[in-house]
Amino acid sequence: MGQGSGQVFSRWPSLASASDGSPAADARPAWMLSAPRRRWPGLVEDGARAGLAVLAPALLAGLAGWGMAAGQAAAVAGAGGLLAALFATLHVARLRRALRASEARFSAIFERAGISMWREDWSMAAEAVASLRRAGVSDIESHFAARPAELRALCGRVLIKDVNAFTLEETGARNKAAFVGPLDRLLPPTDQTFVQWLVALGRGDRFFRSEAHIVRADGQQSDVLFTAMLPRDRAEFSDILVTSLDITAYKQAQARLAAAESDLARAARSITVGAVSASIAHEVNTPLAAVAANAQAALRWLRRPEPELAEVTAALEDVVSEARRARDVVARTRSLFGTASLALAPVDLVGAAREATLLAERELRANGATVLITADPDLPPVTGDLVQIEQVLVNLLVNAAQAMAGSRGRRDVAITVRGEPGAVRVTVSDAGPGVPPEQRARIFEPFHSTKPGGMGMGLAICRSCIDAHGGDLWLDEAPGGGAAFHVRLPTACRAAA
Repeated sequence: MGQGSGQVFSRWPSLASASDGSPAADARPAWMLSAPRRRWPGLVEDGARAGLAVLAPALLAGLAGWGMAAGQAAAVAGAGGLLAALFATLHVARLRRALRASEARFSAIFERAGISMWREDWSMAAEAVASLRRAGVSDIESHFAARPAELRALCGRVLIKDVNAFTLEETGARNKAAFVGPLDRLLPPTDQTFVQWLVALGRGDRFFRSEAHIVRADGQQSDVLFTAMLPRDRAEFSDILVTSLDITAYKQAQARLAAAESDLARAARSITVGAVSASIAHEVNTPLAAVAANAQAALRWLRRPEPELAEVTAALEDVVSEARRARDVVARTRSLFGTASLALAPVDLVGAAREATLLAERELRANGATVLITADPDLPPVTGDLVQIEQVLVNLLVNAAQAMAGSRGRRDVAITVRGEPGAVRVTVSDAGPGVPPEQRARIFEPFHSTKPGGMGMGLAICRSCIDAHGGDLWLDEAPGGGAAFHVRLPTACRAAA
């Protein structure tokens, strides 16, 4: 699944290493290998055990002393036993006070921190991941991509135990009851990050950091950046401390900037297209006007009572010459726009699919779509231009999300990356209404669109990009209905050959 970098798929990568140093990708992390052990919950129990260890023999000695007929020795022994019991009791009391003071300090830090902090119980999720790894499942993401209902059910078994006061102030919630409970209440169906938590647990990462969006108490969605240090011991999964940074305003500003840049680019393209169109029209109209004039002259010479064949021949020769000139203008224009050099390099299609999901995230969320990625392990790279390949995948993802905009139920966009002899194929399928068979032959033609207001250029440009890479792009029906677009690109070794 392209996880060889040891970094969880995230918009906010860290320079620190996330791995626990496992020797191989399929090796289970250290926390899975540690046997579950019973732990005394706190200092009070530790003190009680120490007190009992002193108290028990002391009491036995006291009882034995009082019961002996030899009076003075017994009295001394009994007094010593009672004194030891008293000291043990005082020791336990001191430990209790120390525990209460420690809990008070932690509560003060937790409640007064100027950042949102959550205490969460991931023990059930950790056990589910450990069971999968014991069963030989190393690709956690692909496993759950084929079982979205199982993934959602597991999300409901992660429990939010507590949140601090800053969380309530930041979100406007009345009390902690708005957050405490199963995690799936807060993560919308379009969430893409929960499975990445499971990937990080299964790989034994030391930390997790990723952007997500949650449903607030008022029903609105907020963009947040979650960060957590992940446990090294099984018992610690029952109390994971997670920090949350609200980045909603940042994301909105980013979206406005992106929209402004898009509008500016669109305006620049319109101006450029207008100028180029005027230039092409001028270059083409001149020979076309000459063609028309010479053709009309040839007709007049032919319609005379005695046709002037020499003049007709000269006029038709001019027609051929001017037609060639017009053809050359068109050829030069196509050469100008069609031979832009490609920045060819080895491309990991799984990584390209992930990046395309990030780039299309705003459109996916707006249409309520969820992306599920499944890939074969150890896929070879393909040779291509990463930017153009990502743009093709973004276009296909957006089309899939828009196709399901009016449908009920889950709106899953499935991306599968499979190896083939000498090639790698990426399939983007949706659960929408699909494309009628009579339209499939025309859907890649320029200016043919099935969307209201569509220009019909997106898929035509996609096919041109894939053709330039020596690959194929085609459409057929998805297994469960809907449309399935397939992109096949040659591997790096085959392209080199």
